[in-house]
Amino acid sequence: MTANLLDFDLEGLAAFCEELGEKRFRATQLYRWIHQRGVRDFDAMSDLAKSLRQKLPDVAHIASLPVLSRQNASDGTIKWLFDVGSGDAVEAVYIPESDRGTLCISSQAGCAVGCRFCSTGHQGFSRNLTTAEIIGQLWFVEHTLRAERNTTDRVVTNVVMMGMGEPLQNYNALVPALRTMLHDNAYGLSRRRVTVSTSGVVPMIDRLGLDCPVALAVSLHAPNDALRSDLVPLNRKYPLAELLAACARYLPHAPRDFLTFEYCMLKGVNDQPSHARELIALVTSFNGGQGLHCKFNLIPFNPFPDSGLTCSDKATVQAFADLLSQAGIVTTVRKTRGDDIDAACGQLAGEVLDRTNAAKRMATLRQGTGTVHTIQVTAASAHNVR
Repeated sequence: MTANLLDFDLEGLAAFCEELGEKRFRATQLYRWIHQRGVRDFDAMSDLAKSLRQKLPDVAHIASLPVLSRQNASDGTIKWLFDVGSGDAVEAVYIPESDRGTLCISSQAGCAVGCRFCSTGHQGFSRNLTTAEIIGQLWFVEHTLRAERNTTDRVVTNVVMMGMGEPLQNYNALVPALRTMLHDNAYGLSRRRVTVSTSGVVPMIDRLGLDCPVALAVSLHAPNDALRSDLVPLNRKYPLAELLAACARYLPHAPRDFLTFEYCMLKGVNDQPSHARELIALVTSFNGGQGLHCKFNLIPFNPFPDSGLTCSDKATVQAFADLLSQAGIVTTVRKTRGDDIDAACGQLAGEVLDRTNAAKRMATLRQGTGTVHTIQVTAASAHNVR
């Protein structure tokens, strides 16, 4: 079995080259060919020593993920379904705007957190993705779209780890992928333009702040522990007080001077003025009244079968946003993109061989209560919230 060079950040690639008896600077040359130029043919890497080009085919390869399908939305959004083997497939979404191109990347095949409003969570969890499978999504989309547009200019300017999976529960594979995204000899993305979204894995938030601080988006979705534990089961392990404390510890390392809280607007569940006032009190009174420097991103819920939830109407969402803004909290309402191809936030499902029996557990809950209220987490190794 040869090594997939997409699995390595630059340091890992340098160590690999040294094992081959090559100088470390050869890794930088390889890194540029792979990530900046999208080249997979070692013979085409003209500035590599001939001896190295002859060694590499026997010990290494460069392989992204096979594409099972591609869907183009009317608004320009593109969704790919990638085959990750063993009956599993993950989705990635490219969202073009006038001033940026954002790629939403998956970190796991499925999800074990089981958030009520997330299609991925309802599907269950199969496994973590490798670093090559994570960065391979960016590699494929960047170089595919460059070729289609006949350009050498950067196409993906922003990356959000908000696809399938809880990124911080796949930490060891995530960090090398992030480092490759950021490195000037690879994709050269700013830390401000790479965002990790988490449902609140407190210990890993602390580690990320030390190892590879990028923009952080925390899926909050509720102003109190009782409601959040119902919507985001991980809250039972890391309640709001612990989560906000971790957010405060992350701020000094963050590339921006604020964190983003994602808040999915669910009709009659978490969208009332009383909820907005609780949120205001939660973030402004935190840390002895010093408050927590943050921004709220309100996300209209994107319905999917069996969720038992509906989206708040526009007037309710705007009234909620106005209350937060009047309290001095920067608040935005996310524009829905790609909903005609099920590419909007919370709708990614892919195809997953569920190892957590999520469908069976949810069916039992529906039979017993008529609706899905809570989902117990049974897998220890993966969580997701989009």
